[in-house]
Amino acid sequence: MSIYMTQISVSSFLSCFSAKPTDFDFLAVIGKGTFGKVLLAKLKADNKFYAVKVLQKKVILKKKEQKNIMAERNVLLKSLKHPFLVGLHYSFQTPEKLYFVLDYVNGGELFFHLQRERCFLEPRARFYAAEVASAIGYLHSLNIVYRDLKPENILLDSQGHVVLTDFGLCKEGVEPETTTSTFCGTPEYLAPEVLRKEPYDRTVDWWCLGAVLYEMIYSLPPFYSRDVSEMYDGILHKPLPLPPGKSGALCSLLQGLLQKDQHRRLGAIADFLQIKNHVFFSPINWDDLYHKRITPPYNPNVKGPADTQHIDPEFTREMVPNSVGCTPDQEDKTYLLPWIQLHWPRS
Repeated sequence: MSIYMTQISVSSFLSCFSAKPTDFDFLAVIGKGTFGKVLLAKLKADNKFYAVKVLQKKVILKKKEQKNIMAERNVLLKSLKHPFLVGLHYSFQTPEKLYFVLDYVNGGELFFHLQRERCFLEPRARFYAAEVASAIGYLHSLNIVYRDLKPENILLDSQGHVVLTDFGLCKEGVEPETTTSTFCGTPEYLAPEVLRKEPYDRTVDWWCLGAVLYEMIYSLPPFYSRDVSEMYDGILHKPLPLPPGKSGALCSLLQGLLQKDQHRRLGAIADFLQIKNHVFFSPINWDDLYHKRITPPYNPNVKGPADTQHIDPEFTREMVPNSVGCTPDQEDKTYLLPWIQLHWPRS
């Protein structure tokens, strides 16, 4: 997929249905990132609630991140059919901004719940790890490597099921026998081969799953240190610390996922099939899991489709910027940024 910067009509960026900023009432800030904010919004036409990611073009262009932003949209368009991946409903642009209109998932980030509870018992951690593994396995079946699995990118829906979000670091076109080499991810969850700047494959996602599962059980990622150099040394060279008191099945899974040699890592031979067949997941009926027939171990007790009780108050205290609901002719023309056009591969 190649990306060109050119003056074109806004319709080239639309997906699914036509939409524009004035079609929405923007109600609250629910997240922030490098390129902009995420806002809770209500579509005026049907009163449904969405999470709208509003990205500043000038920041994207300054950091030369067009490719990653458009890769995220591409992955979102491909990933609508899995129950544990966030869905994209609309995408559009104005002269200054890009808009992704996504499912509003309001049970809170896994990070939020871990901060509050510190750690989970094995059955609860198993449930979340299984749903995440199912989502990762689906992405791998599309030759997509996720590359940024961490508790902040794992949401809970109103019933307590997992929803994976934020596809900005995804890499497309990674087939079972191929590799990629871009250094990216979050320090605490980087696999050894990424740190060594070696070519890596889809097993980086299984390392990250192991790191997230470890954190759910032990309250911190494996090898965690405030000294990043010390943490990297642990990831690269030190044996996995497994404090006592946990089941043998759990320890076996963690050792398999957090295997420093990617070629010996659990998932290296048969990908998701190896994960789902591990003894730790023997209590899981995977068909029931996929169809959400298993009752989640925790209910967020969401009070309604617009509930923000599980959103960090750091975000919700912020005022909604007036500019997010502007029509293109109302935006500041002191800098007029080009439209972003994608030339999609034929399906």
